[in-house]
Amino acid sequence: MAPLTGAKVALFATCITDTVKPSVPIATVKLLERLGCRVEYPAKQTCCGQIMTNTGYFDEAVPTVRNFVETFGEYDYIVAPSGSCVGSVRDQHTMLARHAGDAGLEKEAGAVAARTYELTEFIVDVLGVTDVGAYFPHKVTYHPSCHGLRITRVGDRPERLLSAVEGIELVDLPDARSCCGFGGTFSVKNSDVSIAMATDKANNAVSTGAEYITGGDHACLMNIGGVAHRNGQHITPIHLVEILAATKEDAR
Repeated sequence: MAPLTGAKVALFATCITDTVKPSVPIATVKLLERLGCRVEYPAKQTCCGQIMTNTGYFDEAVPTVRNFVETFGEYDYIVAPSGSCVGSVRDQHTMLARHAGDAGLEKEAGAVAARTYELTEFIVDVLGVTDVGAYFPHKVTYHPSCHGLRITRVGDRPERLLSAVEGIELVDLPDARSCCGFGGTFSVKNSDVSIAMATDKANNAVSTGAEYITGGDHACLMNIGGVAHRNGQHITPIHLVEILAATKEDAR
């Protein structure tokens, strides 16, 4: 495995993990470097703009597209530990540039988006790896996020990587493909519905007997974990990169 000799790989940390769960981008760098990548963190990165876009504030979201192109345009690969944010870059940025009537920005946004990968896509498709040499001796269930599944289309790559982890017992999550109820501003505007959806998800996770619930988007795990904590349920949310980065030397 040496497909990236000389390639410039940028970490797109995403604003929610950068501010709420910084251990996720740290684990992403640790894992990618262990797999032979030279990773940089462009300091000018910001939010992808998804929340503004999803709520109809297209004009306000356009500057996030300009910043993304300016910040990541020089890199060969841009990698993020989030199917949702990568989906926004791929699915929304050219649309926003077109909305602004900026053909040049639309072309640049499309080119950068084509080099932007969700973490498990990058590991499996670009690095050609399905066993990252991780060790995590725990019972785990996996929640596939809506955006990761339906917009970024990560498919079964997360489960293939998790299945190869030494010591892990991966158990199926009942009704796994249903939404957890987060959905950015959905959980704010429709809090009662969101809580009900997250409660169903947490109950299903607890029913598996797993110690941990994992996934590729921290926002989902935060929503599920918050409800489980308030309900006194014993299951710990953990981003999948924190499992993939774990080794016997730092076993929990």
